[in-house]
Order: sequence, then structure tokens, then C-alpha cells
Amino acid sequence: MSTKLSGKVTIITGSGSGYGAGIATRFVAEGARVVIADLSGENAKKVAERLGCSWVQADVTKRLGWEAILKKAISTYGGVDVVVNNAGACYKNKPTLQVQESDFDLCMDVNARAILLSTSVIIPTMLVQNRGGSFIQIASTAADRPRPGLTWYSASKAAAVVATKSLAVEFAPHNIRFNSVCPVVGGTGMTHLFLGKEDTPENREAWLSSIPLGRFCQPADIANACAFLSSDDASFITGIDLKVDGGRCC
Repeated sequence: MSTKLSGKVTIITGSGSGYGAGIATRFVAEGARVVIADLSGENAKKVAERLGCSWVQADVTKRLGWEAILKKAISTYGGVDVVVNNAGACYKNKPTLQVQESDFDLCMDVNARAILLSTSVIIPTMLVQNRGGSFIQIASTAADRPRPGLTWYSASKAAAVVATKSLAVEFAPHNIRFNSVCPVVGGTGMTHLFLGKEDTPENREAWLSSIPLGRFCQPADIANACAFLSSDDASFITGIDLKVDGGRCC
């Protein structure tokens, strides 16, 4: 069994399914002590029971949600070392003039506000622990290569990337590292939202044709990137946005 993340107490949001569940699976295999956090308590419990780790139902767009997550990490494992802000949201691909304020609010709350709340709630504990830490935001290639129809989703992910870079510089003196991972479209429960009017083989093929390596991103791809960035192997890496995109952004 690998021990790359041995003993690292890790909070992973949105880990009741999709990329988050894949990240949690890899982190547990690497020896991390994981808190599964998800808006769906049912999904969180299922993944936690499968992996043998802790879980909490929480809304990452609320300060109370993050306080509950931190409380679970401390009560179960005694602290926190790594936060993976994986929970994400998107509206269905559509012309920008059809986008509602509620669509905008959803993206900004889940994809950007949650980063503000995670840092303001978790960092004070990391500073008291005085052993550094790592934050990873799951952003998107849309932050760098936005497409029509998903303007405000793309803007929210760009906000995540830029905030990550600024936070990396601010908290570097405390050895708290910040990085973002940018997947291309992949096999998750949100994939159909990116495809436009219909989730058809033709629409999927059109997206696939823009990825040089010829396949969609999978949870294991993102999990591998997060495991590296959270490990001591990446102790001198902070402020990057790592593209996990099969060459899409080249």
C-alpha cells in the first residue's frame, strides 16, 4: 500500500460522487484520513462506508456548512492538512441572453464563494497547528479556454484560478500551499450540462474532437493530480493551475 499521503487529514467537498469520490478513493489508498463532505448526506455516507472514512452533510456555500466540516475533521482526526474544493455547479449550456440571475448565483456561490468560506474557516486552524497545509481547487479548462454558452460558469472557474494564485502568495510564508486543477469535460454527473441542447453521440463526439489525446477526463485523472499536489513531492509547488485536459489547452 502506498503511503504518499500517510496521516494527512483531508477534506474533500462534493465527494459523494464523480471526481470527488474518485479523489477520496485515491487519497484513502495513499494513507490519508479523509472527511467526505457533500450536500447529499446519503451519497456522502455511501462513499464513506465504502472507503472506511468519516463523512458530513454540508452546504459549502454557507459558513455554517464549513464550520460543520471543520468540526468533523477535528473531532474525528484532530486537525486538517488538506482541503480539496471539488464541489462544483453549472447551468445547462445555453445562449448567454437566456441565462438567469439564479444561474449566475449558483455558479458563483458554489465555484467561488465556497473558496472564500473554506479559507476563512479552515486557515485559522492551520495557522494554530503550525504545520502548513494545502488547498486544491477543482477549476476547469473553461477558465482558460471558455466556450460560448457557458460564459458565467467559465467566469466562476476563472475566479477560482485567480483567487488560488493570490492566496498562494499571501499564505506562502505559512507554508500553506494553493493550487488549482483544471479538468477538461469528463465522465461525471455534470457532463450533460456542458453539451448543449442534447446529450447525443454527435455532441459528445464534437467535444471529444477538441481533445488531442482522444478521450474524456476521468475521476482517476483528477485524483492523480490532486494526490501529487497534496503530497510532499509537491512541497515547492504553489500557485499553479494544472491542466488535466489531454492537450485541449495546448
